[in-house]
Amino acid sequence: MPSHIKFSQKLNLNFELLSDPDKEIHAMFGVIKEKKMYGKISMGTERSTFIIDENQVLIKEYRNVKAKGHAEQVLEEVKEL
Repeated sequence: MPSHIKFSQKLNLNFELLSDPDKEIHAMFGVIKEKKMYGKISMGTERSTFIIDENQVLIKEYRNVKAKGHAEQVLEEVKEL
């Protein structure tokens, strides 16, 4: 997706960003959830993080995470692996 390429180039990321426009992976990981905002109910993506090893084995998952401090927490746990 062009937006992903632009974002990656802007931040000089050394890894590929993935996109799931058909929501196939969303469904596999069960992250499409009912959300409420201002009294309106809609379907959306539950913010989640998954740690997957080099053998494509799911090691840990974090569901319904809050952004503040989450990246630091995950980084510390990955360093311990």
